[in-house]
Amino acid sequence: MKARWILSLGLMAGSLMLAGCTGGTSSYTPNMGGDAHNGRTLIVHYGCGACHIIPGIYTARGLVGPPLYFYGRRTIIAGELPNSTENLIRWLRNPPAVEPGTAMPNLGLNQQQARDIAAYLDSLQ
Repeated sequence: MKARWILSLGLMAGSLMLAGCTGGTSSYTPNMGGDAHNGRTLIVHYGCGACHIIPGIYTARGLVGPPLYFYGRRTIIAGELPNSTENLIRWLRNPPAVEPGTAMPNLGLNQQQARDIAAYLDSLQ
């Protein structure tokens, strides 16, 4: 009887610990002042998937630009900049200013839109 009680107590404790796990990247929000959920919406709205494969966005199957798998783990942006929040926002706001001749267009993103998209990309761990 005592063994069953200990086993039950252990199972309950394990269940409580697992309840705190969310898994995946859907609940991950980087501390960069951006909203990853809105960033995903903006990526779809601006048609980024026409050029990139982007995890979590079913229609993003483009092969012009690089696939964005595990973007949050990358160390370099556009082959030139260290991957930091501010550099990513700078790149998203005006890619040709960072890399003249790039195929990535200036989409006219404002600061908050770029922050939101950066938050989504950084969540791709």
